[in-house]
Amino acid sequence: MPGYPETPHAARQVSDEPSPRRLLSSRTVYEGRIWDVVSDSFQLNDDGDPLVRDYIDHPGAVAVLPMNDAGEVLLIKQYRHPVGMDLWEIPAGLLDVEGEDFVAGAARELAEEADLVAGQWNVLADFFNSPGSSSEAIRIYLARGLSDVPGHELHVRTDEEAEIELHWIPLDEAVLAVLEGRLHNPSAVVGILAAAAARDNDFKGLRPGRAPWPAHPSQR
Repeated sequence: MPGYPETPHAARQVSDEPSPRRLLSSRTVYEGRIWDVVSDSFQLNDDGDPLVRDYIDHPGAVAVLPMNDAGEVLLIKQYRHPVGMDLWEIPAGLLDVEGEDFVAGAARELAEEADLVAGQWNVLADFFNSPGSSSEAIRIYLARGLSDVPGHELHVRTDEEAEIELHWIPLDEAVLAVLEGRLHNPSAVVGILAAAAARDNDFKGLRPGRAPWPAHPSQR
């Protein structure tokens, strides 16, 4: 839809929204190294029977799609143990620093995983990674105006991050990799497709980097 004309009223109604339900109880059933598992009992309505749902209580995360002046995007290859695969991803990380600004967290991950600093930030997409089993909310940024992290400030990567490989790829080739089923990381898939859609309007429809994020757990 080139030019992104004004959204019709009916289409604007297609928007996720808060839906408070009566919480009867909540308890932590597992305390993990990074996140916990919580068990909630609640009612869908006043006359409904109690329901119990267990889910991962997650601090949220940010991801960054770096794009250079040639329109190429940066992917990083990293080993992911739960799936036993090396995945091509985009820089990303947990929002586990108390009170940290979302963009500051994204900039930290970009510097640590890609050795880059960005001068321009926009929001590409917000999504829940697995809303049936986790509270994790992810925001993906488009980072442009890139420069290298000064040598004396380079982050020393350890553990799985020590094996990270960096690869610049044209955006269209990245889209093809998604459509052919060669990329599986959700942040990479969503970010690449969102960037391709936004490019049709020369990225003018994107929200600024510090746009509100009401779906993040800390804002709800």
